[in-house]
Amino acid sequence: MRMVKIMAAACLLLAANSLKAQKVDSIFFNLYTDSLKKGVHNYINVDGKLSNGRWMPLTAKELDFSASAGRFEGNSLVIDTGFSGEKIVVTAVLKANPAIKKEAVIYIKKLASTEVLKTTD
Repeated sequence: MRMVKIMAAACLLLAANSLKAQKVDSIFFNLYTDSLKKGVHNYINVDGKLSNGRWMPLTAKELDFSASAGRFEGNSLVIDTGFSGEKIVVTAVLKANPAIKKEAVIYIKKLASTEVLKTTD
């Protein structure tokens, strides 16, 4: 029984050490769209490249977001409907290492959507 406890503790230590060793080396924007819309939540997707080469989606838990206009709610950038600029600069900074940061210039959608959404009618 004692040997099982020792083996379990060793496995936990190894697992914790391997998780701890994986650090984010760099971050990249992986945007779902090429323009932002006013008055809606625009999800800003940022992926982190880990030291083992794998990729991991990052959230506001791991990143500090800022933008030249609008406000962030988690990973979502909300732009006021009265905003008149043509683009916004979005910055993501890794909380664990502020030297790792990335900026993206994202333009505002100019044309109103004319798509009619399906309803129950």
